[in-house]
Amino acid sequence: MNPQAMETTLTPEQYLERLTPDRREAMSALRAVIAENLPPGFAETIQYGMISWVVPHGRYPAGYHCDPRQPLPFLSIASQKSHIALYHMGLYADTALLERFREAWAKAGTRKLDMGKSCIRFKKAEDIPLSLIGELCGWMSVDTWIAIYENGLIKSKA
Repeated sequence: MNPQAMETTLTPEQYLERLTPDRREAMSALRAVIAENLPPGFAETIQYGMISWVVPHGRYPAGYHCDPRQPLPFLSIASQKSHIALYHMGLYADTALLERFREAWAKAGTRKLDMGKSCIRFKKAEDIPLSLIGELCGWMSVDTWIAIYENGLIKSKA
């Protein structure tokens, strides 16, 4: 699916409706496990053309430093051309969380981890370890994410 076409999507439900049935099923399952396991305080929305969970302006008025009109991003899922992607900003910003996730992935015995800085790619829907993704979602609270984010901003300005 063309990411630019997704920019006009108004709701996560509309995003899912535009997917092929197999992708819709996988993305719906992923969305459900995230929603079930994220700590309170994150809000689901569409951000940058993806189903996203953010820290709302009501909780963090400064918003995202790249565009303060946007709420602070935390986690997103997207149906890309050749894979399903999960973007978890905590994995990018917190090396301890990243190491914990890599260890849990190895113990889970799933396929080889296909990962960028914050992006985990799944070529096939059946490769998505939903229970592990659920665990990952519970590992960072809104307050922890804000503290890590602000600490990174301070370091980047120094």
